[in-house]
Amino acid sequence: MPNPALLAAGVSIGGGMLSANAQKKAANTASAAQQAAAEAGIAEQRRQFNVLRKLAQPYVDAGTKGLYGSMALVGLNGNVQQRNAINGIRNGVQFQTMVKSGEDAITSNASATGGLRGGNTEAALAQFRPQILSSLIDKQIANLSGLAANGQGAATGVGSAAQAMGSNISQLLDGMGSAQAGAALAAGRANANTWGGLSYSINDVLGQVKQPDGKAVF
Repeated sequence: MPNPALLAAGVSIGGGMLSANAQKKAANTASAAQQAAAEAGIAEQRRQFNVLRKLAQPYVDAGTKGLYGSMALVGLNGNVQQRNAINGIRNGVQFQTMVKSGEDAITSNASATGGLRGGNTEAALAQFRPQILSSLIDKQIANLSGLAANGQGAATGVGSAAQAMGSNISQLLDGMGSAQAGAALAAGRANANTWGGLSYSINDVLGQVKQPDGKAVF
């Protein structure tokens, strides 16, 4: 007939091992769930950042063009580019239309007053084109500067979003590391408890097992 002490020890050992396995499985399951949540959070952070960057990109592109355009007009990119930028305004539809309308108005007024050939009319016509060109250059610089400022704002917004995303992802990665470490520690504690219980059970059994003469084995 089996020794009751041995049977009890076997049940104790088996129960301890099952309990340890259950603890390790629960710890691993919890760790996996936390890691999956962190990975999903990281993916969502990146998705949201990419959406923001895509929305801001047209403003950044326009701002870049505005910056380079204003730099060309004020001569920061060299004389050739400045000359080309000014000629672009001079040959543009807006300048040509304003000049024609203005000169027509000047000559029409001079004709009505009998001063079409007078010095004042000639002086007004001579000054009109440079004044219009200067006004349009200033206006263009202001417009381009506004585009550059808007682009800078959009780029700054994307940069701030990138910094926030980096901070959030860092926190999520820390959480993943903590989850992995927690699972490892839980498994270690379960193993330690199992082997400690196993050692205790074996010693207890050896103390209870009797030889044929009735004396304990140890």
